[in-house]
Amino acid sequence: MKAKQTYLKGKSVFSVSLIVIGLTILTIYLTGVNYHRTLTENFYLSTGIISIALFLFMTYGLYQGVGLLDDFPKIENYKAKTPLFESGNIPTAPDITVGDGIGGLLVSILLWIGITIFLAILLVLFEAVLWLSVFIILAMLYWVFFRALKFVFNKSVDTKGIWGVSAMYALGYTILYVGWMFGLVYLTDSLT
Repeated sequence: MKAKQTYLKGKSVFSVSLIVIGLTILTIYLTGVNYHRTLTENFYLSTGIISIALFLFMTYGLYQGVGLLDDFPKIENYKAKTPLFESGNIPTAPDITVGDGIGGLLVSILLWIGITIFLAILLVLFEAVLWLSVFIILAMLYWVFFRALKFVFNKSVDTKGIWGVSAMYALGYTILYVGWMFGLVYLTDSLT
């Protein structure tokens, strides 16, 4: 009789991963203040800690025969449309000239109030766009992260109960998923 496979929820794994990444970066920053490490040294240290955590998580998951469930909501149908910018006809800023004297002063005050209200509305819209952008970036990160781990844990059927094979797969995928960042920073640091 075949043992039932354990499944982890994708949202839970993603949430825990964001917490681990945040705590790692915060720890490196707080300890780096006293040691005056360079930005590159802090990057190597934090990415090294994240790599070790990823390696241990994948090794344990492969050894236990874990699978991942995709429980993240689908966002393919959400599209923001801005007809003003899609048409290619971006309006130019109006030239506002007011006369001198009392009439010009009153018009200037009214324009100042009107433009302030207009800019406040634009700030509210900018905040909405900013939060939408953050949501989309997190959704893209989740998708990449989930797909990568789902690909790894597809091997868990073959590696269940075998530490050596689980560790080798986890080491290979850790190098594949995180090694390019080390290489990129090393290359950038050596060229500068």
